[in-house]
Amino acid sequence: MFTRRHLLALAATPLLAQDEPGFLPLFDGRTLEGWEIKEGPESAFAVEDGAILVTEAANSPTWLATRKTYENFDLRLEFFVKGWIDSGIYLRAPEHGPAIDCGLCIKIFHKEENPPKPESMGSVFPHVAPRLVNVKSKGEWNSMRILLEGSRLQVWTNGAMVQDLNLSEHPDLRYRLTSGRIGLQSLSYPIRFRNLRVKELPGAIAWQSLYSEPADFQKNWFVEEGKAKWLPLGSIFRTDYNGHLATKAKYKDFVLETYVRARKHSNGGIFFRSEGSGQKPHYEIQIHDVEGAVYPTGSLYGIQRAKYPRLVPEQWFLFQLFVKGPHCVIRINGENVVDYPKLDRLEAGHVLLQAHQSASWIEYKHLRIREI
Repeated sequence: MFTRRHLLALAATPLLAQDEPGFLPLFDGRTLEGWEIKEGPESAFAVEDGAILVTEAANSPTWLATRKTYENFDLRLEFFVKGWIDSGIYLRAPEHGPAIDCGLCIKIFHKEENPPKPESMGSVFPHVAPRLVNVKSKGEWNSMRILLEGSRLQVWTNGAMVQDLNLSEHPDLRYRLTSGRIGLQSLSYPIRFRNLRVKELPGAIAWQSLYSEPADFQKNWFVEEGKAKWLPLGSIFRTDYNGHLATKAKYKDFVLETYVRARKHSNGGIFFRSEGSGQKPHYEIQIHDVEGAVYPTGSLYGIQRAKYPRLVPEQWFLFQLFVKGPHCVIRINGENVVDYPKLDRLEAGHVLLQAHQSASWIEYKHLRIREI
């Protein structure tokens, strides 16, 4: 027998997606299949009357993430606002690390504010105010459309454009991830979401995987020196003891991304524009989670100390390196920890992984690079 709840669920997302060519449902109206709860309990999100409900069981930083990653896409959804509501839509959010800093967050807030603020409804939170606030807050469903192609972000709420932004021109947004999860933010307010559907658009960025599976070890790397242990463990690459592993190719201007997990007080690093061994000219970025160290994690060794990133030992963090001419930016979990404009080694060189101490293991996954 079908109950009212079953009938409401059957009337949800899939029908809308079928009416819009190229769109696929993100939510089936009945379960959270295709989603996973990040940084919170299983009770943080539930399905009720054909909608995803944020419960009171969790608060920030809990969020609901698609299992699939997206680069360019057209996302459409509805959300219900009654009374005080605070939430957000995450875009290009990371597998590990703070979604709000590594990816993008479109704010959902009940208050009608004029003039709009960087934290208003429809903002790219908390950096860019919307053009206008367009929200129905008296117990009504609102529509949202998000079109994200490359560095161009456009957002509409209830049919009105509230954002048209070139991310590459914004100092706080230009280094955000270029692909990632779509997510729903929990701040424990009982907001509901329905009719979530997405149309993927062609990708524009070509990455080279340096390590995602054991076959990449022989394909992309050679042992430059030392007696370190280099262990391909499925999708994870583990280093220990003492030595250097170098890419076979050389890179001059590039973006490098990876997730890193390290033992407490680990000691190692990532080199770039290297002529080869650790004894030859190179630039070195420390992986050394000791707050009082002269050069802690993220530091450009011997040149600039990093703003210390407060990392939890043996938990994954997002590492990003941007190198262009004399300029490099090092980001840890979405925060610029080094911004250095005076590199004097401008020639292409190898990327090296450094193992520097026995029983001081470091692990990497989703290690990739793209030339710019």
